[in-house]
Amino acid sequence: MYLEEIVEGIHIESSNCEMKSRLNRENIEGWLKTIAGFANAEGGEFFIGVEDKTNKLIGFDRVGADNERNFFNNTVNEHLIPRPNMDIIFVRYIIKDSERFIIRVKVPKSDIRPVVLKMNGVPSIYMRREGFTNGATYEEIIEMSIRSKNTQYDTLPSNRKYKAEDFSELRTFYSEHNNGKQLSEKALRSMGFFDENGFLSNGAVLFADDYDEGKTDVMCSLFSGFDKGSKRIISINRYHGNIIRIIKATMEFVLLRMNYLMEKTDTSRNNVEAYPQRALFEAVINAIAHRDYYLDGTQIQVDMFRDRLEIISPGGFYRGEQFEKTYNLSGIISKRRNELITSILVSCNVMEAAGTGFDKIMEEYSGVDDGHRPYISSASDHFTLVLPDLTYEEGLHDPSLPELSYASIPNGTAHDNKILRFCYPKARKISEIADYLGIKDSNYFRKKILENLISNKYLDKSDNGRVTYLKTNPDAVTLL
Repeated sequence: MYLEEIVEGIHIESSNCEMKSRLNRENIEGWLKTIAGFANAEGGEFFIGVEDKTNKLIGFDRVGADNERNFFNNTVNEHLIPRPNMDIIFVRYIIKDSERFIIRVKVPKSDIRPVVLKMNGVPSIYMRREGFTNGATYEEIIEMSIRSKNTQYDTLPSNRKYKAEDFSELRTFYSEHNNGKQLSEKALRSMGFFDENGFLSNGAVLFADDYDEGKTDVMCSLFSGFDKGSKRIISINRYHGNIIRIIKATMEFVLLRMNYLMEKTDTSRNNVEAYPQRALFEAVINAIAHRDYYLDGTQIQVDMFRDRLEIISPGGFYRGEQFEKTYNLSGIISKRRNELITSILVSCNVMEAAGTGFDKIMEEYSGVDDGHRPYISSASDHFTLVLPDLTYEEGLHDPSLPELSYASIPNGTAHDNKILRFCYPKARKISEIADYLGIKDSNYFRKKILENLISNKYLDKSDNGRVTYLKTNPDAVTLL
C-alpha cells in the first residue's frame, strides 16, 4: 500500500513534506533538523513508517507505533529549544487483515523562532528550503527573530533568582525620577519582574547591578565630518552593563561632546543646545526600549557628526512596517517589543505609557526650518533616528553633493557652503536655491547672500531671458 491510499493529497518529499521508514537512533540529528527546519520555515508534515521516494507504507503494529512516538517525543524534548507545537497522529490502516499504523506529525510554523537544535552542547539553527534542510543564514536568523509572533525576549524566565540587593542602581534611578519614592517588590512582581517561584525574567536580569554581558552594548562615536568616512574619529567609546548604566553613559557621552563641533557664526545661536536634552533623552530611551534583545552580537550605535546625531537600534519596529525616511514622527505606530523593559522604564517615569516619546521629540524641534527637522527610518533589522544639530546652521548635510574647499569669503554667511555645493554640479535657478535652503526668495537673500558670492567670484551668473542661473565657479573652489 501507498501513502496516497490512506491520506488524501499529493505527498512527495518537498519543502513541506518528508517521509522516514524509521527514526534513526544512530543519527538523530538527521531527522531532528528536519523538524526544526519545518518550524523555522513555513511548517510541514513528517511521516514515520513511510518509505521515502516510493511512499510505500512500512508501518508499525500498535506497540511499535507507541514506542516510536515516545522516542520521537523524548528526543524532541531533549534537543529542540523551544519545543515546536506539533500534532502527532496515528493513522490506522489494514493490510492482509492486520492492523498497522503510521505516524503523521504536523509541524506548524513556530510562533517562537528560531527553534534551535542543540547537540552535544552546540546549538544550530536550520531552515527548510525546496525539499532540503540546511543551516539558516544570518539574515534568516535575524528575520526569524524579528517576526517571532508572541513571546518577547524580556518576558521569558531566566534561571536566576530575585534578590533585592542585586538591584540597587535600579532602585536609586527609580527614586531619582519619582521624587524620592521607593520601588516596592509588589510593583516589581506585578510587572512580571520575577515569577511566583522567585525566578527573574530575562528583562529583569538586564537591570541587575552585576549584569556584564553583551545584550545591552552601546557604541558611541564622534566623527569630525559628515559621515563615517571622515578623516578623523575624535572619540569612540563602547559601553556595557545594566540598562540604567547604559542610559547614563550614553547621555553623558553626547552631552559632554555635543558642543565640540559647534559652529557659532550666528551669535543668536550661542545659547542653543546642539540637541535639546529632552529630545535626546527620549531618543536614547526609545532605542533601548525597542531594541531586539534576541539579536546577540549587536549593539546600539550612537554616532555624532558635524550636522546630526544618529541613533541606530538593532531590530526594526516590532510588528511594524519597514519605511524609508519620514519626518512625521508623531505618525509612527509601533507595538512594544519589550513589555517588561518598557513597564520598568514607565514606572521610573522616564518613558510615557502612551508611547508619546516621539511626540516630545517633535515638540522640541517645533519651529525649525526644513534642514533641522528630525526623522526616522525602519529596516528589517534596525531602525534609525536622526536628530539634527541645531547649532549647525546649514542644516542636514546632503551626502549626494560634493565636498568643497575654498578660501574664506568676505562678508560670508552661514548659507554659503550649502549654496556652493548645491550649485557645483549644475547651474540652478534662484528659486531652486531658495527652496533647497528652505528660505524665502527675498531681496535680502538675493542682494546680501547671492550677490556677495557673485561679486567675490564664487558664483557665475547667467541670464536666460527672465530666468537667472547661478553656478559655482570651479576656479574658486577645490573638490575634495
